Amino acid sequence: MNQKFPQIILASKSPRRQELLKLMDIDFRVVLKEVDESYPDGLTPAEIALFIAAKKAEAFDEDVNDEIVLTADTIVAIDGLILGKPESTEHAIEMLQRLSGKVHEVYTGVCLLYKGQYNKFYDRSEVFFRKLTDEEIRSYVEEYQPMDKAGSYGIQQRIGLIGIERINGSYTNVVGLPTEKVYQQLKKMV
Repeated sequence: MNQKFPQIILASKSPRRQELLKLMDIDFRVVLKEVDESYPDGLTPAEIALFIAAKKAEAFDEDVNDEIVLTADTIVAIDGLILGKPESTEHAIEMLQRLSGKVHEVYTGVCLLYKGQYNKFYDRSEVFFRKLTDEEIRSYVEEYQPMDKAGSYGIQQRIGLIGIERINGSYTNVVGLPTEKVYQQLKKMV
C-alpha cells in the first residue's frame, strides 16, 4: 500500500521533478509562482540551494495550510564556482568544458512547507565526468538545449549516459530531487 500524504503542491516546472514524484506514486499538483532566485554573497553551495528553495516556499506561505508545498533548487559547484542555468548556447558550452574531465558537486536544496512549518534539507552528490570532446559538447548543447539545467546538463540525457563515469551519492539528487530524503521527510511530517 502506498503511503498517503496530504495534497502536495509541487512548486516546480521541472518535468524531471514531476516524473520522479510520479515514479514514487505520490499524488501532486503543480502550482508555479515567480520568485527572485538571487541570494546573498558568501553562502556555501548547500546554503545557496537551501536559501532559494526556502524563498520559493515562502511565496506560498499565505496561500496554504492543509497542503504540503514542495520546492527545490539544484546547483552545480566546481572549484569554488557556482554553475547555475546557462544564459546562452556559448555559456552552456563553456560550462560543460569546465566540467569535462573533472569532478563536480551537485546540491539540491528542498523545502517542505506544511501548516506554517518549514522543513529544509539538502543532498550532495559528486559527479565524475570523463574528458569530453568539443564535438560531443557542442552537439549535445545544440540538440538538447539544456538552458533549464544547472551546469548545462541532464544526467539522464545523452551527455550523462556517455560522459559520466560515476557518481558518489544519490542519482535522483543529480536529476533534481533527492527522492529518498524527500520521502523520509514527508513521512515524518504527517
